[in-house]
Amino acid sequence: MFVHSQPSAADLRPHWLICAVMLVSVLGYNLVCHVWAGELQIGLDEARRELIRSVLYGAAIILFPFTKLLRHILLRLNQTVPGPKTAKQRYLSTIIVTQLLIELVSLSGLAMFILGDGFNTLYIFSVMGGLGIFLHKPNPNEYLAIAAALSTENR
Repeated sequence: MFVHSQPSAADLRPHWLICAVMLVSVLGYNLVCHVWAGELQIGLDEARRELIRSVLYGAAIILFPFTKLLRHILLRLNQTVPGPKTAKQRYLSTIIVTQLLIELVSLSGLAMFILGDGFNTLYIFSVMGGLGIFLHKPNPNEYLAIAAALSTENR
């Protein structure tokens, strides 16, 4: 006989680990940029960097509401789509997707730094990425809502 345990906020440890990995990666490549700044930068001319930077800022601005919308859609799908995956697995997939999308914002800062921009651009994109990690952190209420929807579906 298979016994299901009650879903709880403690089930979200892997989800928080994903967020921690994303945050450590942002801090890690900021540290790498400080230690090996001279070796990393290729020094693309300012006009090209300005265009690329503007495009990346625009993409970051669009990525925030897009990620929020995608998270909302994924949460609803987690509650309604039948399948063998548990609520914990479904919610973990949602967290991974949203965190990876937000990580693209932070990586834009790294890319601009490598292209020759200064630490200011690196910091701006890193802070935006950190904010995104915070905004899309695991929410116990979302997880419990998925678990509740799946448990009523299985009755």
